[in-house]
Amino acid sequence: GQYTYHGPGQRVVYIMLDVGKRGRDVRCFVRQLEKWVIATLAEFNVTGEIRAGRVGVWVTRPDKPLTATGQQAEDKVAAIGIRLRKWISFHGISINVEPDLEHFSGIVPCGISEHGVTSLVDLGLPVSMDDL
Repeated sequence: GQYTYHGPGQRVVYIMLDVGKRGRDVRCFVRQLEKWVIATLAEFNVTGEIRAGRVGVWVTRPDKPLTATGQQAEDKVAAIGIRLRKWISFHGISINVEPDLEHFSGIVPCGISEHGVTSLVDLGLPVSMDDL
C-alpha cells in the first residue's frame, strides 16, 4: 500500500531475523508471519484467514452486508509489512486490538479498497492491549 499507519490500540511487532539463514524465501517468511497471527487470533476464538493476492490477515463479517459482487464482507484485522536489507528483516506486523477505526477512513489499507478494517474490539471481544 501507499501508507503505513500505526497508532494507539494496535499491537505492533517488529521482527528482525536473518531470512537468509531461513532459505531466502520472502513469501514463505510472510506466510509464516500470517500463520503466527492466525494462531494468535485463534487464542481469542477469532478465525483469521489469508487470501490470495492480499497480504495480511482477514476475518469474514457475516454481520455486514454482502459486497457489490455478492460476496461475504471481509475486513483486515492484521497488517504485515516486511522489508529486507542484506536478508535481515525489519518492520513487521500490527494487530488491531482497539484502535480508533476512523483513523483508517482517509487511507486505503494495502491498496485494497473493496474491504474494510476491523479490530478485536470491533468484532465484539472484550479485550484490551494488555490481553495481547
